[in-house]
Amino acid sequence: MSTVADPLYRLFHSPGACSLAPHIVLEELRESCAINYEPVPVVIAEGANRSPAYLAINPRGRVPALAYRDEAGQEQILTEAMAILLFLGGRHPEAGLVPTEPMAFIRLVEWMSWLASTLHQAGVRTVFRPERFTTATDKAAHEGIAAQGRIAVRAGFAEIEAKLAGRAFALGDRFSVLDAYLVVFYRWGGRCGLTMRAEFPGFATLIDGLRARPAVARVIARERLQME
Repeated sequence: MSTVADPLYRLFHSPGACSLAPHIVLEELRESCAINYEPVPVVIAEGANRSPAYLAINPRGRVPALAYRDEAGQEQILTEAMAILLFLGGRHPEAGLVPTEPMAFIRLVEWMSWLASTLHQAGVRTVFRPERFTTATDKAAHEGIAAQGRIAVRAGFAEIEAKLAGRAFALGDRFSVLDAYLVVFYRWGGRCGLTMRAEFPGFATLIDGLRARPAVARVIARERLQME
């Protein structure tokens, strides 16, 4: 049963997954634009993402998935974190979560495409799930893949650190969907075994500022996450 009366959005998410980013954005929109939404937990650790009920929503069995009402009032499903973030920012331009100037928008897409592909799929996932990147079953092979993945993640975070130099937010002087996405990666860095605050102090400073935002703090508490 829905816990929100007639929600405009329902976000299917798992604590700490990349769905954390749209969860943060929806909470920001609730605060700034008075939208109503319902967070629907689909806990991957419990296998809920492979349940028949969830596979009917997203046959890929991944989070996030966003249920939303279109202009005709019909419910639609959108998947993939990057697509959902851009959709939400574009659908509520008054919140200023995505740039409106064309080149600035393309630069945002450039950042997020790299995060979603190179850093997530070819970096973080190889550390978390190395067995999925080889047919070998021996532990040494898995450890080798994970070790190479940590090298890739550390290099990626060094690039983020350089991009953030002198900025209050990822895109400059205001919060955007990109900042919400970076919260996810900062937390994953610690889980990959990196000493985030020591190695990437500028990234840590950004995250400290984001965690001070009430909407971000509420979502982190709701998902019961440890950031360090």
